[in-house]
This record gives sequence, structure tokens and C-alpha cells, in this order.
Amino acid sequence: MFLPGCTAPAMNHSHEAHAHLQRAKVFLAAADYRRAIEACQQELTAHPSADSYVHLTYVYQALEAYLNSLARADRWVAVEQLVRSLSPSRAEDLLDSPDVLARIAKELLQDSVSKQADVTAAMATRLDEARVQRLWAQQRHWREQRPEDWWFGVPPEWNW
Repeated sequence: MFLPGCTAPAMNHSHEAHAHLQRAKVFLAAADYRRAIEACQQELTAHPSADSYVHLTYVYQALEAYLNSLARADRWVAVEQLVRSLSPSRAEDLLDSPDVLARIAKELLQDSVSKQADVTAAMATRLDEARVQRLWAQQRHWREQRPEDWWFGVPPEWNW
């Protein structure tokens, strides 16, 4: 409730955005990409910026990299589990779950995620190209340091 002459609650925008990103970081570590995407979308809605678009793009790219790592390791049951984890959970899915071959699901998911990452990356660049280039340089360095598991975390400079 807002009363004239009173100040706003102590929580500021950066703390609120930080909460979205903190959740996204935990979801990434758990390989819960649906919730990581949702947390980044919430950050983007609450605080639209080039950074927010880059963060969302990064999660899409992390999902794609994780999917590729599972396929390279021939872990198709894990691919199927990943695909299932991306759909909203509903009680009826337990009784009538959609069956899609894991290899087909991988291709469909990879194509969709890649396109979505391209869209959000372009939006980020439209807002602040110089900032986006700095963030991608940090991400490149992070990927080089952790080539086998970068998709489970974020560059430390991002302060999630």
C-alpha cells in the first residue's frame, strides 16, 4: 500500500532483479532449464535491459550446450528426461505422458532454443551493443575455463 509522503519499501530494483538471477543460477546448477528460463524472463519483464536479454540468451545457449553434451555422451534417457522437464508439470501428464523419441526431441528442441537465443541476442544488441560485447567476452572466458560444464553456472563477473 502506498501513502502520500511515505517512502517506498526498502527493496530496490537491483535486489529484486538479483533475486530472479539467484533463482536462475540455482536452476542452472540443477539443470532445471525451464525454471531458469522463467526466472530470467521474470527479470527481463521487471527490469528490461540489454543485460536482461543477454542473461536470457545465455540460459538458452546453456540449455543447447547441455543437450549437445548429453547427445555426445549417448545419454538419450537423460535427453528424454530433459525434454520432459521443459514441459509444465500437470497431473494428467503422469498418466498420459507424451512419448517422443529422444533423438527427434533433441533436434526439435535444439532448433527452437537456437532460434530463441538468436532473437533475444538481437534484442540485447539493439539496446546496447557495447555492453553486450563486454558480457559476451565474459561469457567466452567462462566457457573457455569450464568447457565440460559451463552450462551449469554463469560467469562470476555477472554476480548472480
